[in-house]
Amino acid sequence: MSISDLNNKVRQCRRCRLSLTRNNAVCGEGNLNARFMLIAQAPGEKEDEEGRMFVGPSGKVLDELLSEGGLTRHEIYMTNLIKCTLPKYRRPKQDEIEACSYYLIKEIELINPKILVPLGYYATKYIFQRYNLLVLPRSDFRSVYGKLFLIDDKKILPLPHPTALLYSPDFKQDMVRKYRKLRVLSKDCEWFPVCPMRRFYQEGKLDKKWIELYCKGDWESCVRYQMEERGEYHPDWMLPDGSLARELVR
Repeated sequence: MSISDLNNKVRQCRRCRLSLTRNNAVCGEGNLNARFMLIAQAPGEKEDEEGRMFVGPSGKVLDELLSEGGLTRHEIYMTNLIKCTLPKYRRPKQDEIEACSYYLIKEIELINPKILVPLGYYATKYIFQRYNLLVLPRSDFRSVYGKLFLIDDKKILPLPHPTALLYSPDFKQDMVRKYRKLRVLSKDCEWFPVCPMRRFYQEGKLDKKWIELYCKGDWESCVRYQMEERGEYHPDWMLPDGSLARELVR
């Protein structure tokens, strides 16, 4: 199945009650070779009218946040967990998520992005459940935004949904900081070619997760990177989280 075939199925979908109230089922769009796949909850009113992703007020906010992350829409792939608008912006029902997630699973298979970026609570909850990650109460979900997770060959970076800024502009500084993680994840750590972690991994002494989560992931959060930037001494056997593993040099 091609992405065009999948999009045709989305447009004609009658899997749940939302097909009765929508104007357009909104397909994913963007770079088919994207490193990042952004997964929002559902189309808004403007998106439902035009049949496009992020063309309403939240789209302008997203463009600003992507710019902070060093990206444009042309470099990413965007889609929704739910392809049809939710009447009166109500919460999605579980059977609607189950019916529509079929399309998201297929999109992930076809695009095969390196990094999944669920936006907001429902998209993050679904992706966490799909990949058997921790499931938190809704009140605790903010704690995972901006943090990188690794499962098999996929990296997951949950971020707040851009719509949040329309209602709570005071959160802008914190949200910008989280979206700047996209810039970090767009390239490997500059110290990686000479980092002892690379050598230990090549020698089979270090688990791949350290490389993927830090050296080729959120290197900005690596304690080794931070100390290197400050010119501070750190032993070769210090792991990226700052813990010591002397057995690496035995």
